[in-house]
Amino acid sequence: MGFPEGFLWGGATAANQIEGAYAEDGKGLSVQDVLPGGVVKPVSAGPTPDNLKLEAIDFYHRYQEDIALFAEMGFKVFRLSIAWSRIFPRGDEAEPNAAGLAFYDRVIDELLAHNIVPLVTLSHYELPLHLAQEYGGWTNRKLIGFYENFARTVFEHFRGRVQYWLTFNEINSILHFPILAGIMNTTDKQDLYQAIHHELVASARVTKIAHEVDATNKIGCMILAMPRYPLTPNPDDVWAALDAAHDDFTFGDVHCRGTYPGYFLRKLREAGIELDITEQDRIDLRNTVDFVSFSYYMSVCESATDTTRGPGNLIGGVPNPTLAASQWGWQIDPVGLRIVLNEYWDRWQKPLFIVENGLGARDELVDGTVADDYRISYMNDHLAQVGEALSDGVAVLGYTSWGCIDLVSMSTAEMSKRYGFIYVDRNDDGSGTLQRYRKKSFYWYKDVIASNGATLTP
Repeated sequence: MGFPEGFLWGGATAANQIEGAYAEDGKGLSVQDVLPGGVVKPVSAGPTPDNLKLEAIDFYHRYQEDIALFAEMGFKVFRLSIAWSRIFPRGDEAEPNAAGLAFYDRVIDELLAHNIVPLVTLSHYELPLHLAQEYGGWTNRKLIGFYENFARTVFEHFRGRVQYWLTFNEINSILHFPILAGIMNTTDKQDLYQAIHHELVASARVTKIAHEVDATNKIGCMILAMPRYPLTPNPDDVWAALDAAHDDFTFGDVHCRGTYPGYFLRKLREAGIELDITEQDRIDLRNTVDFVSFSYYMSVCESATDTTRGPGNLIGGVPNPTLAASQWGWQIDPVGLRIVLNEYWDRWQKPLFIVENGLGARDELVDGTVADDYRISYMNDHLAQVGEALSDGVAVLGYTSWGCIDLVSMSTAEMSKRYGFIYVDRNDDGSGTLQRYRKKSFYWYKDVIASNGATLTP
């Protein structure tokens, strides 16, 4: 079975990794603006001058050029995020910042002029700094209302122009990177799980609002997908893998089934955690999503006894001895993508959307291009497995390659970890012209899209 007619091929980005212009046109500070780099350091009081995200790749001023390049590749869809602090600089205002809305008007109109469907993430590891400092981030129930106001504002403003929406990027990553996903400077498990509950309620309420504003809106959750294999056939290892997978499944189960699963409630009981859940919360959670989107980069093994961790195992897991790894230690597992697609389809019976996948590598610009055959090989092998999943009967809406244009890395805050089909002349020290160059993979992906996947090799 080939890729279906209307399959949405494209690329994905995040506002804080491409836009720059961190203080232009009334934008307020976000947590990303004050991170000194990476995902494990504490948030500072103000912008850090070494933060590459303050300028990023200057998409804010170069969006027309970049969207023209996406159109040249034949993109059917482009995933972007709206920076909350561009629309509500502090996060708790009653009225939006008109200049912020106007910027996204220009971007979305430019996409539509090129017949590219916008896929918009409402919260992509980004929260107005004021909400983190004054309210404690998602530990505070008041953030649900602030998020609803933000979401309703953009739903109404872009009605008829944007129909595909994601509520929170990689919502399950709050378990591993709370400073990004939950914006909390705490290690208290009670606070962590209360923040998770508030995000899940906010996501459900916003899903309802989206459908009220426009019945044709399609709302998805977004999960960090990482299949977990038992390290050995020992039943204890098999259970260790399932138990770890449950942490990720919880978020999809709530989004798709509208209630907390029993295994999650048991985990809370045994940890002595009692969540503040109102009866209205339980009603709100029943507003389930239209589709499930996810990122996929790697798989890991789990063991009941082995605690080995590799350099790329940022969120747990034991390295798989059968797999090679990228330059950043992320183990390369194309078949794992087919496994995730089948697993999620069987579990939730919701259409799936692969909204992040790609290879971060150190590219070398030579004579105005990059011979990134390693990226072509990686993507071909993963997309071939998407084709296998389609033949398995899985409903897949589309595929947006992560970092379709080089951007600042979220996890390492550097430019040298490049994912794009388009090379951006910027270096880790901030130097460079910001000029764009087409890589070899640019033309490869263009052919894949034009052929609707027929040029992929098994």
